[in-house]
Amino acid sequence: MDKVKVGIIGTGSISQLHMAGYLALKNVEVVACCDINEKRALDFAKKYEIGNVYTDFNEMLKMKNLDAVSVCTWNNGHAPVTIAALKAKKHVLCEKPPAMNVSEAIEMENVAKESGRLLMIGFVRRFGKNTKIMQDFISNGTLGDIYYAKTSCVRRCGNPGGWFSDKKRSGGGPLIDLGVHMIDLARYLLGKPKAVTVSGATFSKIGPRNNIKMVERYRPADVDDYCDVEDMAIAMIRFANGAVLNVETSFSQHIKEEKLTLELYGSKGGAVMEPEMEIFTEDYDYLIDLKPRFNEDEDIFEANFKAETAHFIDCITNGTNCINPVEDGVELMKILDAIYLSAETGREILIEG
Repeated sequence: MDKVKVGIIGTGSISQLHMAGYLALKNVEVVACCDINEKRALDFAKKYEIGNVYTDFNEMLKMKNLDAVSVCTWNNGHAPVTIAALKAKKHVLCEKPPAMNVSEAIEMENVAKESGRLLMIGFVRRFGKNTKIMQDFISNGTLGDIYYAKTSCVRRCGNPGGWFSDKKRSGGGPLIDLGVHMIDLARYLLGKPKAVTVSGATFSKIGPRNNIKMVERYRPADVDDYCDVEDMAIAMIRFANGAVLNVETSFSQHIKEEKLTLELYGSKGGAVMEPEMEIFTEDYDYLIDLKPRFNEDEDIFEANFKAETAHFIDCITNGTNCINPVEDGVELMKILDAIYLSAETGREILIEG
């Protein structure tokens, strides 16, 4: 294979980051794009000089000179588009969350196995430099046995609107949009233990706050004022190895400023990975604070996506073991489903299997 021929399905905001990754690779050619909004697809094709434009992904998947696709649709499109692509014998990089629920994720996993093609889930935070550095310290025993983690990704006024706020298309609010990153990242650093019980709560007390003036926020390609997703979600997750993870995430919350945090507590040391990396341990009977120094990329988000797409292509061309397999997506969806069910029923949920 001279160049991996890639197609982009869904040409909204996140697709721009996938394109940045593919454009940085000499052995990749993006040959097609698809969007239900024809004008947006045409504009995307013109911007990146893509020769084939579609509004129906099933038609695009009939292309013989197409090896792989990035699925960048609304969340409710992830499973059906991915399944169709795998059945058409295309490799797939599917944006997070992998699906709307665990049943869809399991179907995706089964079809991937049957097709013999790669299905990689877009857990992009795994590719951050800080993640790799923290893994080095963890694997070398600096933290010892990590028994507790807590993470937050909270916004004061950050409901994006559009499809993000429409449960039929998104599957939920900040939990499935923001919390998905932090839960996966914490679980990844813990060694990917199985979740066994979940207790969660969601709150819808504030709303989208579209009345707020003079505050910038992320917006999707199509914006409207409709909102039926939660403002905030919290959860406690117990794992089979005894570790516990606490999670807090929000679109709208009455706080002074936004927060992104991830803390790890171990038998030999503790660590903060966000907002700045630090490690707290002891040596020679002294308390020691360590702060690794490294050159961070100017655009961290884009750099992570470039590393993610490079890994996807490497897995296809060289058979490299994928660090974001579909199995991890299934486990993540089990946790998210359990949190929403716990919030709905007001009780702790046991995760089986």
